[in-house]
Amino acid sequence: MTTGLRREKQEPEPLPEPFKVNCQTEVEVKHGVGLHARPSVTFTRLAKSFPCSIEIAVNGSDVWLNGKSIIKIMGAKIRKGSILRIRADGILAEEAIRALKELIERNFDEEKKHGRTA
Repeated sequence: MTTGLRREKQEPEPLPEPFKVNCQTEVEVKHGVGLHARPSVTFTRLAKSFPCSIEIAVNGSDVWLNGKSIIKIMGAKIRKGSILRIRADGILAEEAIRALKELIERNFDEEKKHGRTA
């Protein structure tokens, strides 16, 4: 038996501005051999840990690649000296951009892991 009352669907509250953002940054790849296998895996693994979309463009290209795809990142053949534009859109976008930029600036933490300089 129904009571005749209808529940209206409530729209979810929009997320506060710090959580949903569209942002972009640039960073130079200084790693000795660029984004080969290990750095590409490290980059995409970190990118996948954020709920926002992440894309990269290499050396001023207008082609944006999925930053969470190991195939796209390795296929771009990103070399030392390349300029990466990284953009993110969605929840935690600013944090994602900051973390990925810092990872690149730290040479993907390879010196710490392997006891050598890149």
